[in-house]
Amino acid sequence: MNLQTTYTVDEAQKKLENYCAYQERCHKDVRKKLKDMKMIPEAIDKIMVHLIDHNFLNEERFAKAFVRGKFRIKKWGKNRLVRELKFKDISKYAIDVALKEIDEADYFETLNELTQKRIAQVNEKNIYKKKKKVADYLLYRGWESHLVYQKLNEYL
Repeated sequence: MNLQTTYTVDEAQKKLENYCAYQERCHKDVRKKLKDMKMIPEAIDKIMVHLIDHNFLNEERFAKAFVRGKFRIKKWGKNRLVRELKFKDISKYAIDVALKEIDEADYFETLNELTQKRIAQVNEKNIYKKKKKVADYLLYRGWESHLVYQKLNEYL
């Protein structure tokens, strides 16, 4: 049995307030959620404006939380963070502000730890192949290439 759930603007607004209050969301995710709820474009715009006006949605706050979390937990470099935020349609201004959340010393310390840990994990006798494997790993995680190669030359 296929029951189509429909929402009034007020119901959808309440649902989205809870959705945004639970964790930081970007505009793109919220818009998608409203489309999935089969809301019409006028209702989507009305609800989006309400969420922004009442501070449930804040692009800059989302970007900052995203950067802090992904850097701390997944240990992503700035390139990956920027790429993922752009994918979520975050403005250049908000991305630049968010990247300031990362302490420079922590950034280099994290790269140091990641590099040493990965070097220890890679079982490769050929030094060039080992360097390539470690570099590929770090570049995939979004670390800037000049920093990656600087670290590899330091340790290998």
